[in-house]
Amino acid sequence: MTTAVIIVAAGKGMRAGGELPKQYQMLADRPVLAHTVSRFANMDQIVVVIGETDFDLFDMHVTPHLTNKVELVSGGATRSASVMAGLSVVNAQNVLIHDGARPLVQSGVIKDVTDALKTNQAAAPAVAVTDSMWMGQAGQVYDIVNRENTYSAQTPQGFHTQIIRQAYDALTTAATDDVSVARAAGIKVAITQGHNDNLKITLPEDFARAERILKDTNMDVRVGNGYDVHAFCEGDHVILCGLKIPHTAALLGHSDADVAMHAATDAIYGALADGDIGQHFPPSDPQWKGAASDIFLRHAAKLAKSRGFTLTHVDCTIICEMPKIGPHAASMKTHMAELLEISADRVSIKATTSEKLGFTGRGEGIAAQATATLVKS
Repeated sequence: MTTAVIIVAAGKGMRAGGELPKQYQMLADRPVLAHTVSRFANMDQIVVVIGETDFDLFDMHVTPHLTNKVELVSGGATRSASVMAGLSVVNAQNVLIHDGARPLVQSGVIKDVTDALKTNQAAAPAVAVTDSMWMGQAGQVYDIVNRENTYSAQTPQGFHTQIIRQAYDALTTAATDDVSVARAAGIKVAITQGHNDNLKITLPEDFARAERILKDTNMDVRVGNGYDVHAFCEGDHVILCGLKIPHTAALLGHSDADVAMHAATDAIYGALADGDIGQHFPPSDPQWKGAASDIFLRHAAKLAKSRGFTLTHVDCTIICEMPKIGPHAASMKTHMAELLEISADRVSIKATTSEKLGFTGRGEGIAAQATATLVKS
């Protein structure tokens, strides 16, 4: 069955403050109404009901953010009149009616309503009331409301199109929402599961809450892995995590051969999906001959920051029989944290042997592997 959505956005929303109606005010990167429309991209028909003088506002603030075709309809003086204007152009078998100021409705909430319409004439999401409820007047509590079987209503509220048209045609009094119109016409309405984050922006502080929800739900977390190996050569020390560690051999490499720092650097590049050290600092380039590896690590961290990411954690494991890493691990951790400009409790330096197996077990070199976590700021 085909399904349309009517997004009701004809009100002025004065309680939300601001120079523009709340549906045209910015919420993170887009106006509220653009967020709302995007949540219904899979509908067969999208009808947006706006104020009769708001067409220029819509074109200026919302249209540039749309990826789906919408039909604009001029609303009325009341919500009921606006819904009826929307219903007049709906040509789908089912219709969802949604508040334009609910920009965070979850896809699961929408799906539950549309699924319920397969076996019901009407369905709407709601959240069970868990707090105590009072009746108040003049700043005083005068009665306690029994919260049992009490729900907080949300949208979208869904209906068989013909049924809700008939209900609105028969409407003789003001209605708070579409379910009340359906119930006045004797239509049974199934309750589906709502969501606490499906808030309706009403007051100025609601914008801040909505932005927090958007940040949580749209969080971009990246995890990258790095692995590096360097063979031993003649020398009296190795460089690990930027520190000079006495040993009976050195590590062979084009730069300072800091195998641990190379693995950590590649982990950051990996989280960014941006190649590896060899691509950013080609070994064929003589300027990197003997270079300190903190140059590479700082570059990777700076690149992540420039792209809006925060480095939240680096975990590095050094694999060798000798030298012993334990006595130096704390200093390595502190130094790496300073280079990355993060707190030491976000850096882990561990060591293990390969139980005398393989090239590390034979004492031919050192390997290291690392994991880095980036979170979009």
